[in-house]
Amino acid sequence: MSSDKSLRQTADERGFNFGVAVDPDALRNDVSYRARVRDEFNTLTPENALKMGPLRPSPETYDFGDADAIVNFARANDMDVRGHTLVWHNQTPTWFQPWDYTDDQLERFLREHIQTVVGRYRRTVDVWDVVNEAVADDGTMRETVWYDAMGETYLDRAFEWAHEVDPEADLYYNDYGADAINEKSDAVYDLLERLLDRGVPVDGVGLQLHALGEWPDCESIAENIRRFQALGLDVQITEMDVAFPAGEAPEDAPQRQAAFYRDVVEVCLDTGVDTLVTWGVGDANSWIRVFRDFSERYTGDPLLFDDRNRPKPAYDAVIDALDG
Repeated sequence: MSSDKSLRQTADERGFNFGVAVDPDALRNDVSYRARVRDEFNTLTPENALKMGPLRPSPETYDFGDADAIVNFARANDMDVRGHTLVWHNQTPTWFQPWDYTDDQLERFLREHIQTVVGRYRRTVDVWDVVNEAVADDGTMRETVWYDAMGETYLDRAFEWAHEVDPEADLYYNDYGADAINEKSDAVYDLLERLLDRGVPVDGVGLQLHALGEWPDCESIAENIRRFQALGLDVQITEMDVAFPAGEAPEDAPQRQAAFYRDVVEVCLDTGVDTLVTWGVGDANSWIRVFRDFSERYTGDPLLFDDRNRPKPAYDAVIDALDG
């Protein structure tokens, strides 16, 4: 750790939101983890605690314990909160079977869920990922339970319902693989343009930026950011991590990883993006290690801190970029 200032101090001085996705159990039980979150970041995203599955243990009940713990920790430590996520095709409750519902019932179910969750965190969650990953990899609309029941207008209604409950919150569409100019980001752009043309209250787009194996070109990321901004949308980097193909990491992997983190932060500063969130604190907690398909394909060291929550070269590179 070469800087005499923490990442959080540097980000605060720059007026930049540097955030992290957090796990409630680690936050409660791991002293080193908790200290890193508190001292190094100024924005928190609940990694899973605000997704529909964890929130809905049964059809008639909500369990806000983990989400409340993260939001309360953030507020106690003067941090912003990104709520992730209200509508997604994954991590629905285990008891939820779409064929048990008519299309009208599914619409009511989704409305009640959004209104309940946003209402609980009204004025305590600053930004919501309202809809997550609605576009498939080939640029078509993803076939989901919500799309099958309501068509593309499920996005309209989701944003409208969230806005009705908390008009002060910033509402985002969030997706992966659309970080640079490509077929998918073209489709996301077209989708958001349609939503805006229909008067849907979308404030921004979240580019996840999971740089796994092949990393997107930074000039293309900047061009992509600017075209979304030209639509009148804010842009945030919402889930960044940087990994190599498994078994193919170069000898200077830490330095190359650091350089890419630095380059992305510089893109943010150059384009006016004021928020970047990494998807996890240290490598030991990376989601890549949890999902076998990804752990077999990529190195499990994608974050700013190592397995013992010690700063890596990428940490210093981010501080240097923000301090530059």
